[in-house]
Amino acid sequence: MKTILIPTDFSSQAFDCIPSLCAQLQPETLNIVFIHLFKLSDSINDLLLLSRRNKEYEHVSDDFYQQCEETKRVYKAVKAIRIEFFYGSTLSRFKNFIEANSIDYIVHPEDCTVSSLTKLSIDPSVLVGRCSVPLLRVHEVALADVAPARYKRQNSPVLSEVSL
Repeated sequence: MKTILIPTDFSSQAFDCIPSLCAQLQPETLNIVFIHLFKLSDSINDLLLLSRRNKEYEHVSDDFYQQCEETKRVYKAVKAIRIEFFYGSTLSRFKNFIEANSIDYIVHPEDCTVSSLTKLSIDPSVLVGRCSVPLLRVHEVALADVAPARYKRQNSPVLSEVSL
């Protein structure tokens, strides 16, 4: 079982790489972790209540949750999908998050849809590029028979592994 971290802004394009992940890493089963990164607030109240925050979940639409369920139903290799928010801007904190969540690969941020959700959103490429987890890049190639016909597209992206 491999755990894949996908930086995202929780738009529907976040799922575009799922067929490629399944093709690239087959016959492995996959745990997908969608993540958005925030710098820590300077407000003492925000820091005290950080563990009880639900405000960020407002940025995750019901359609996104439905697409998560649809993805697990359609792609049998995807066993679990989680939504996480990372708070911090230091490499050591990010590495701790990676280790605690047993992340095996990260989809390269340039191949993901990652726009700011709030003024505290940070660019994931800064931390992702400096951690020691292998990155997966998307390349345009025809997709093998991994998905049902209604999900296949001509020239669908397939990922290849690139280590830093």
